[in-house]
Amino acid sequence: MALAVQLLWPDSGKHPPADKPYCAYALGICLVFFLLRPLIFLGRAETLARLREKDLFTAAAFLLLALLDIGTAKATVLPTLFFPTPDRVLSVLAEDFRYLIIDCLGSSAKLLLAGFFSGALAGLATGIFIGFSKNAAYWLNPLIKFLGPIPPTAWIPIVLVAFPTTWTGAVFLIALSVWFPTSVMTSSGILNVQNAYFEVSSTLGARRVYQVFMVGIPAAMPLIFTGLFSGACASFLTLMTAEMIGVKNGIGWYIHWQRQMLSYANVYAGLIVIAITFYSLITLFFRVRDRVLVWQKGMIKW
Repeated sequence: MALAVQLLWPDSGKHPPADKPYCAYALGICLVFFLLRPLIFLGRAETLARLREKDLFTAAAFLLLALLDIGTAKATVLPTLFFPTPDRVLSVLAEDFRYLIIDCLGSSAKLLLAGFFSGALAGLATGIFIGFSKNAAYWLNPLIKFLGPIPPTAWIPIVLVAFPTTWTGAVFLIALSVWFPTSVMTSSGILNVQNAYFEVSSTLGARRVYQVFMVGIPAAMPLIFTGLFSGACASFLTLMTAEMIGVKNGIGWYIHWQRQMLSYANVYAGLIVIAITFYSLITLFFRVRDRVLVWQKGMIKW
């Protein structure tokens, strides 16, 4: 139906046309895929069944796309400035691919990974110290309770003065957003480990270091991953804000720049890239969690 709307309903002419009918191309590819899906996944009934479970949601997505096409290109119900046609958005993704994906997304990936891993390592270290040391808990718990609830973006005025470059300041903001949930959940996970685990390992001759790394931390892994997941979501939000305040490249900077230029087709293209990228990262994160926590499969519910 979405393809029929695209091909048979003429455009109103109020939107600037795209160079090529990218939306029709994409819908045609999707239609061919769904028609040939039984052949593509022949002999893989389990994979085909998983895909078919999502058919209703997929149909709703194509229906929404058809309605959006009608509201913009066909009937022009929505404001032309703020709601470009799907063709225009897809044309940006196709024609501006190198700059949007390779340059901007690559720059954002470097910033995100630097901040996330710095914050995750700091959070894990803080949580482990608090969980296994009463002295560390005495000094670090008040600090976490005082600084942790402050939104990372509230530190922007200080970061702009304290750091030599906006890039290092952005890394600090992202690391701070990851550090707080990771440290809290890591310490909570370790403190909730049953004392019997440590007693048994001690009876069998385990030393303190072995108990920390081979008993306490593995038993706390479910909550540690929960903290890392919360930190990852917070890092995505902080990344967008950090890039909009001074970093001279990146997907967040691209969206902010295009918004100032009133190029909303580029803005929506950037949002699509962000959605696909972050969805992929979260999916990868859960795959790693499932692999690490395979021994707890069926014991906990996510």
